[in-house]
Amino acid sequence: MNSENFYSELPLLDNFIKITDLDNFVDVPDDWYIIVTDIRGSTKAIEAGKYKEVNLLGACSIVAVLNAAAPIEIPFVFGGDGASLLMGPSLLPAAKIALLAIQQLAKSEFDMDLRVGAVPVKVVVAANFSVKIAKFKVSDNYSQAVFVGGGLTRATELIKDPVAGQLYTFTKNKGVSATADFSGLECRWQDIPSKYGEIVTLLVMVREDFGQQSHQFYRKIIKKIEYIYGKENSLNPIDRENLKLTLNSTKLIKETLVRASNASWLDRQLYLSKIQLETAVGSLLMNLKVKTEELDWGVYKDIAIAATDYRKFDDMLRMVIAGNEWRRKKLTAYLERNYREGKLVYGLHVTDRALMTCLVFERNGQQVHFIDGADGGYALAAKDMKKRMQD
Repeated sequence: MNSENFYSELPLLDNFIKITDLDNFVDVPDDWYIIVTDIRGSTKAIEAGKYKEVNLLGACSIVAVLNAAAPIEIPFVFGGDGASLLMGPSLLPAAKIALLAIQQLAKSEFDMDLRVGAVPVKVVVAANFSVKIAKFKVSDNYSQAVFVGGGLTRATELIKDPVAGQLYTFTKNKGVSATADFSGLECRWQDIPSKYGEIVTLLVMVREDFGQQSHQFYRKIIKKIEYIYGKENSLNPIDRENLKLTLNSTKLIKETLVRASNASWLDRQLYLSKIQLETAVGSLLMNLKVKTEELDWGVYKDIAIAATDYRKFDDMLRMVIAGNEWRRKKLTAYLERNYREGKLVYGLHVTDRALMTCLVFERNGQQVHFIDGADGGYALAAKDMKKRMQD
């Protein structure tokens, strides 16, 4: 198997529960790199109301690296306030330039400090962690990378470490201009209210010393969540009726700041006007259920909902779920009991709506819609989890 095409040639899992079977995973090539992006002080930024900007920069680091790697397919995971991506050595130089451009953009447009770096897979393997991967087919337009073995978590710790991080974080070389291609990035949906009243952002990590048994326990946890909240359509926090485009310029300006970051004031205004027009036309086409040669606009919302990443796994279970207070209390009681017994740690954040940041490379083709809970979602669930880890 060619190392660069390793990910594109992986077989597809057709059911999310299959991620709990270790036989479905293979080792990532040891000449590959784990790229980590992370916003320093993201919790403070979120508490200051900048949760949409935090999400946007996490998505930016994915779209820019995917565009730099194209046409080679690479795996990635969106983490709310950052991302993890893996790639072969030939793609790293172009990815580094794109990531340094995002770091610059984060500072100049959003006054945020984005940490970017890469850790060789062989470094985490030498430290007795593994990086095993599987590929889950979410929809016809999106396949999701799934990771076990602790390697991604270890790489993130190394990047964040004040001493070790100096070996792995990227720094800009003088005289080298860093540019990135953000084609495909869109932020045009309104906040999406929960169809049941609550949006729960959930992180669950089973104790790694359980070995093989940990994955059997993850299976039980997923089954328990489905028992409490329901399956597929019930779990997905994005609801067709509540999914609406926005024409609000203060919301669309965030996409404009990224997609027209080096443009003049006039060009930015033109870009903003362009996407407002595109959004208005798109909304009209969806409402009228217009069919064109390229797309049936009447089902476009369904295409988008099918390609959401509301559940995923990268050394821990991550989910954004729609539900009510009764269901959340039932889930919390189950998790708390297992936490008290020393079997797992978890983090949870509750709000009344979800956010959706989109990468749309083709309207009727390749796309992924990143889901997070509003007001801080994953970042505040991680803060909640860290508190339990310390306890």
